[in-house]
Amino acid sequence: MTYTIPNQMNGIQLIAHGGTDQLLLKTAINVPTLHADEVLIKVAAAGINNTDVNTRIGWYSKKVTSQTNSGGKEGFETVDDDDATWSGVPMMFPRIQGADCCGIIVKTGAKIDPSRIGERVLVKPIMRHYCDYRPYECWTFGSECDGAFAQYTKAPAAETYTVNSDWSDSQLASIPCAYSTAENMLHRAKVGSELVLITGASGGVGSAAVQLAKRRGAKVIAIASAAKHQDLITIGADLVVDRNADFIAEIGSNNIDVVIDLVAGNAWPSLLDVLKRGGRYVTAGAIGGPIVELDVRTLYLKDLTLIGCTFQDDEVFPNLISYIEQDEIKPVVAQIFPLTDIVAAQEVFLSKKFTGKLVLIPQHE
Repeated sequence: MTYTIPNQMNGIQLIAHGGTDQLLLKTAINVPTLHADEVLIKVAAAGINNTDVNTRIGWYSKKVTSQTNSGGKEGFETVDDDDATWSGVPMMFPRIQGADCCGIIVKTGAKIDPSRIGERVLVKPIMRHYCDYRPYECWTFGSECDGAFAQYTKAPAAETYTVNSDWSDSQLASIPCAYSTAENMLHRAKVGSELVLITGASGGVGSAAVQLAKRRGAKVIAIASAAKHQDLITIGADLVVDRNADFIAEIGSNNIDVVIDLVAGNAWPSLLDVLKRGGRYVTAGAIGGPIVELDVRTLYLKDLTLIGCTFQDDEVFPNLISYIEQDEIKPVVAQIFPLTDIVAAQEVFLSKKFTGKLVLIPQHE
């Protein structure tokens, strides 16, 4: 099987940290050239994630202490470009973002079997290949290297996974970043048939965590705004608590086995209060604000375990592919946009008035 591949492509380039005005549509970007161990992918669909916004506005910089949405549209006045990425290494601009990629392999590098051409694939967003598989080191697709917000992208063949599913491209594109983040948190906390509390449960990662925790036999209490409660019951939550509620009054102290937290912010201390003695707190986000108050006495007197999650063990993404192929999880796609409408899509994303994921579709000739 052969594909006609142009020399240039359309894509969205981030030219600097800042507001949505730093996202520029370019119509003459060179199609990526391959190293011997990489594959070229014709992008069919690309999801939107918090990391796309966080990276664009430089939220990962230690100089930023507020919630994501406070700078989501316009950016922040003060960002230290030297530490404003996942890895803490300055970003190289222009950068094509997009951590979620569903597409078709259209070309292979010299070391890769050309029989892979034509495979429908998902790209693992947390990559170990470029870090020589060193423990706890990783690149994020669309941050440390170009991602999926273009007609074509490239990725290491070893981290580009064939998927056999009747899901649409948009549905598949909703999975990689959000669901692998959620699955990694549950994997690291060894969640089983326990009582699990999930914050930010209507978002991409949160709604994924609800499904994936239920898959493991857990009973799930989801935290979300009132308008999202029925959506979360529909995808499996056993109970939904309003995000502005008094968590102690609604849930009780010392009742939860595992907290899956994506929000942090002012309500953070109560998340430790609701945990049982010996409970586990797991986080992979802080959209409500990264600076929290910790009473260390709560931590040690209750024998709690705090787990931070970015790096993913090698089995996490292949396991996720198997859940898709066995129909053990369901995609939650709220809205689809043309890639050229990325600014409008990110504004909808920042509104947080939807459940699940937003997806972008690049247009091909």
